[in-house]
Amino acid sequence: MSFPKYPAYKNSGVEWIGEIPVGWIISPLRYLAHCLDGKRIPLNKEERSYKKGDIPYWGANCIVDFVDEFLFNQELILLGEDGAPFFDKTKEVSFYINEPIWPNNHVHVLKVFENFSPKFLVYSLNCVEYSSYIEGSTRDKLTQNNMNRIVVPIPPLPEQQAIASFLDRECGKIDALIAEQERLIALLAEKRQAVISHAVTKGLNPNAPMKESGIPWIGMVPEGWDCSRLRFVAQFNPSKTEISYIPLNEEVSFLPMEAIRDDGTINLEQKRKISDVQNGYTYFRDMDIVFAKITPCFENGKGAVVKKLLRGIGFGTTELIVARSVPSRVIPEYLFRFFQSDIFRKPAEASMYGAGGQKRVSERFVRDFSVYLPPLPDQQAIASFLDLTCSKIDTLIAEQKTMLTLCKERRAALISAAVTGKIDVRAQNKALAA
Repeated sequence: MSFPKYPAYKNSGVEWIGEIPVGWIISPLRYLAHCLDGKRIPLNKEERSYKKGDIPYWGANCIVDFVDEFLFNQELILLGEDGAPFFDKTKEVSFYINEPIWPNNHVHVLKVFENFSPKFLVYSLNCVEYSSYIEGSTRDKLTQNNMNRIVVPIPPLPEQQAIASFLDRECGKIDALIAEQERLIALLAEKRQAVISHAVTKGLNPNAPMKESGIPWIGMVPEGWDCSRLRFVAQFNPSKTEISYIPLNEEVSFLPMEAIRDDGTINLEQKRKISDVQNGYTYFRDMDIVFAKITPCFENGKGAVVKKLLRGIGFGTTELIVARSVPSRVIPEYLFRFFQSDIFRKPAEASMYGAGGQKRVSERFVRDFSVYLPPLPDQQAIASFLDLTCSKIDTLIAEQKTMLTLCKERRAALISAAVTGKIDVRAQNKALAA
């Protein structure tokens, strides 16, 4: 759908805003809303555990818990203070609130002055170019002083309300499409997990004679499959002394966590000299299996059978577990699929130790975990079947993710065009009213 432009424009003097319609103004946020940050009271996790209720407890960019009391019960705007996705235009950093809430100290609380539309201002704040307002070297932070300096375009109040109503309606349609795409992606991911888990516990022959596994979460397994602890079929975190003969100035592949994907693929663009990574990093070589041990990367399924490493050698983040299969017992591709299965992942998740975002799966848990192994030819057949089947599902997931990204980008572009006056949507509301 195309929309008309305004009859005349003028220079806003702000790069990210560009030209604005004649009759609009540019205003700092301090003249549009009053900051109520002084009334915020942060609660730690233990304190919240004694106050369980149904009142949203807000963090930087989302509801993080529910409590039994509220600090505010009025029409407000929330704007992330630190930890919000300020540089991702497809994600929100500002939210319209008109219900009881308890905000913590990671989100600014604003009460909009009369003659300004809170909803319009929320849409505008989600379009701001925040690079000149954000501080912090390790965590992005929008201080109160910098927040007050933020400038946004402001049309007359009736236009603010018309634009907000238009965006509520159009974004609602796009949000419905986004929700449907996310639902399809989740269903495909569930199907992928179900296929893997079934194949590594039941095999490919539906008519195969079965026997009790003796493990409740596995149930029946095909006859001829042998049970073993993983320590007897794989070597874990092998010693880097086996490459001591290679000169330290030689380059090898390097895998930070972001280079390891949840579909079993890796990005091999990064390289490092051995001298730079021999201490403080995890060592592996071609055909080793690597998988994340820390939350949420483990739960997300980050892992791969590493291949085509530079000189056949790689180093990576310390948050990896490395497994090297014993060739006479298990092939790497089959063992990797076992590590991907819910048969392994669910108990491993339950075993994780540590607090909050630093929970990890221990190597001891992995080494002591039991696996049922079919004969080697059957392992190869199962691995090949899963490679083909998962590839098809991954392609469908990638297509849905592409459509999801396009929907989010379309939403962000529509909001930006409307709140900066690049399109005139006033006639849309009049047409609906008629």
